[in-house]
Amino acid sequence: MSEQSSTLDGQKPPIGEAQRGEVARPHRRRTLFSASGGIKPGMLSHWYAIPAIIVGLLFTLGPICVIVAFSFMSQPDVGGGVVYKFSTNAYKKLLFTTDFLGRTSFDPRYLKVFGTSLWQALVTTFICIVLSFFIALWMSLRKPSTQRLLVLLINIPFWTNLIVRTYAWMLILNENGPINGFLKFIGAGSKQLLYTSGASLIGLIFTFLPFAIMPMYSALSGFDFRLVEAAYDLGARKLTVMRRIILRAAKPGVTSAVALCFIPAFGSYVQPVLLGGGRVLMVGNLIASQFSEARNWPFGAALSTVILLITLLCGVAASIGGGKAARDAGMAV
Repeated sequence: MSEQSSTLDGQKPPIGEAQRGEVARPHRRRTLFSASGGIKPGMLSHWYAIPAIIVGLLFTLGPICVIVAFSFMSQPDVGGGVVYKFSTNAYKKLLFTTDFLGRTSFDPRYLKVFGTSLWQALVTTFICIVLSFFIALWMSLRKPSTQRLLVLLINIPFWTNLIVRTYAWMLILNENGPINGFLKFIGAGSKQLLYTSGASLIGLIFTFLPFAIMPMYSALSGFDFRLVEAAYDLGARKLTVMRRIILRAAKPGVTSAVALCFIPAFGSYVQPVLLGGGRVLMVGNLIASQFSEARNWPFGAALSTVILLITLLCGVAASIGGGKAARDAGMAV
């Protein structure tokens, strides 16, 4: 009777616990791809990402699995391709050779190719790190409008094809190029600059220098340079400020630059072929020759697998070192 009278008086009847639950959580129609938990408005269920994940894995891990599988196959007697028969001869060929009499001996030829690639990659990375640090430090001290312009200028090489840029260096370094023209003008005579290991190294440095500048600039652009002024006020010397403050703040950029320069430079192909003229044999050239001229696909796949493992180890080391450097930089700031 009281409930009826309250309704007649214009007041709402009391809401029970079941009604409160219905008001707080409105009924949602469950579909085939709906998630078990609550989804925020405007968001899709995680099931919708499955097709994209499958396509991504297919086009990334798929070729890698094929190359790794080919490295454990046998080479056919005639022609290229593989014979679907398990064999580890491709990996044995990396270190050993067998003559016509069946005698096996140690063969250091391919280790020398890896050594050349490692040396070129290390020199390229070191020079790119040194140059990019001072360039990024100078950029971070400019006013914001100038910084944006400088970042644009650094990104201009990415607008041009790599082969076109490499051919430009071929024109610069050849016998009739501007460098040899200047040497002839001062009486030093013409020099063999093209088709040398130095030309290949110049091409690698020019190619990967922007990849080192950008992460270095990203690390230094947000640095508070008032810390440097405070260090000078406390009596610190320039080398001490550079080593304990600026370099420590730039560690995350250094780690990223090492990964972005060393890993692709180790397996580069274009610069040693065009600028080195094939005289500088690196791993990338060796792999290409195994799949083309030599027609030894299992050995080429084995070389690719070794590079893949080296790249994976470098990536893991860079990830661990980058995280530690970021924490150290945060502690420094």
